[in-house]
Amino acid sequence: MKNTIPLSLLATAVAARPGAPIRDQANVTDYDYIVVGGGTSGLVVANRLSEDASVSVLVIERGESVLNNANVTDVNGYGKAFGTEIDYAFQTTPQTFANNESATMRAAKALGGTSTINGLAYTRAEASQIDAWETVGNQGWNWTTLFPYYLKSETFEVPDEARVAAGHFAWNSEYHGESGPLHTGFAYSDTNDSYPVSMNATYKALGLSWNEDPNGGSMIGFTPYPKTIDQDLNVRWDAARAYYYPYENRTNLKVLLSTTANKVTWANTNDDSSATASGVEITAADGTVSVVTARKEVILSAGALVSPLLLELSGVGNPALLSQYGIETVVELPTVGENLQDQINNELQYQPPSNFTAAYDGGGAQLVAYPAASHVFGANESTVSEALKSQLSAYADAVAIANGNVTKASDLLDFFQLQYDLIFEKEVPYAEVLIYISSGVWGAEYWGLLPFSRGSIHISQANSTDDAVINPNYFMLDYDTELQISVAKFIREVFATEPFAALAGTETTPGFDVVSSEADEATWKDWAVNKYRSNFHPVATAAMLPKEKGGVVDSELKVYGTTNVRVVDASILPFQVCGHLVSTLYAVAERASDLIKASA
Repeated sequence: MKNTIPLSLLATAVAARPGAPIRDQANVTDYDYIVVGGGTSGLVVANRLSEDASVSVLVIERGESVLNNANVTDVNGYGKAFGTEIDYAFQTTPQTFANNESATMRAAKALGGTSTINGLAYTRAEASQIDAWETVGNQGWNWTTLFPYYLKSETFEVPDEARVAAGHFAWNSEYHGESGPLHTGFAYSDTNDSYPVSMNATYKALGLSWNEDPNGGSMIGFTPYPKTIDQDLNVRWDAARAYYYPYENRTNLKVLLSTTANKVTWANTNDDSSATASGVEITAADGTVSVVTARKEVILSAGALVSPLLLELSGVGNPALLSQYGIETVVELPTVGENLQDQINNELQYQPPSNFTAAYDGGGAQLVAYPAASHVFGANESTVSEALKSQLSAYADAVAIANGNVTKASDLLDFFQLQYDLIFEKEVPYAEVLIYISSGVWGAEYWGLLPFSRGSIHISQANSTDDAVINPNYFMLDYDTELQISVAKFIREVFATEPFAALAGTETTPGFDVVSSEADEATWKDWAVNKYRSNFHPVATAAMLPKEKGGVVDSELKVYGTTNVRVVDASILPFQVCGHLVSTLYAVAERASDLIKASA
């Protein structure tokens, strides 16, 4: 029998701790480190830096605590927080290549950041993807150096013997941590249903083997994955539960909630090669504007859709843009806000046969497929790969033109060639396919993992990150459209292959009446661009790359041209990863904390 603690009692106990987050800045003006953003990455950094009692750390968070928010805590409640007061629900510009319609990009305004509203999935990356970070010039960033930080952040909760004996839950203990702040495990509601047996056999028939654990650097296969939960408490284990609440009584760690960071302030701006931050200008909930001082460093951890905006408001960015809003250029870095990469999400749906009933109906399955391009295309893979290879130069030119050539086409071509090699030579996963049952309907949600399109995010006013100009350029390049179409066809093949075909029923979305089995690419494209959404995985808007290749931060995560400003969040990832971002962000923030300590 599982042991549980009522959530209300847990929340009461946490709220009663003496170091509860402060909501005003009275008598709070001077700190060693200021962390802007109390989210997935920022709370890791704040926690690790404040381990040293002689160091003072301030966290500035625009949102509130969501410790007692049922839309957050529910392990089966994905989507419940969407559209509520904690959802930024960023709106993109009308997407030129997707019917000129805007898209919504979800991110959380809350202590704990987007780890409070994400899908809970804990999957990392292919080892070769992390190694590619070093290949492009980020010394010390590779799978070997990052893997220990994945372990450091995690406490994996082993399922009880009864659930293990029933099957479907699998893991490799060597791939998981035992004493980290972040709890991961398999939810009790994710019962060992019968349909994964058929699904596994079906994928095997299609050449995709069982992978007992995707978190060791090799993700290809049909595989279980843990969630960021405490399985016994049956609650989401977000960044605040992991890295803040258990430590909130530290007298050297303070959190300002409902507080907006306006910009970084500077001690000197005479030489753009060595600008030194003095602190951060903030606005309290009551509208009071003040400045908090950083004796050592300012760390931006506001996320890929906010951190680059804060840099621009602080005078770090493209002078041509900054001058439009009367902002003095402190550091000229034209690629701030560029290189935005996100994934495209589509979904097929099926109505199961009337004689099929799932033991668990709620979309909580923890089984996912990561096919390689070879599984999706079969004998046609070489034709597809050669066609893409022939387009890489044109793609690089198109992206460079779109961003005003602030990123050189020659550098983009190098990055695209590297990404091509990952997909077709090293065979990293081509897509993620999540098949689940919810409300009596099969859902087959999927996203191509490594699109080539690149976009941007920039400020639209001089004094606020609100109403930013966000343009991911979804479907800009033909490959990204073909990526979504090819995976949809692969999913149809899965649902048509025995033994799973016996459980599949009838396709209702898009349905063969909308996209027939003989449909041409134009018909498929029309469906894909009309029925997509963001996958909410934006990265690379302050990319860790050599400056001459378009980088914003160096391999120490320090902003070029500054002495003491770093970025630690999804902004710095130079490329997409095949796993869900949260696990890699925890690991990156853990390593960043050590880098900061080492330079103190």
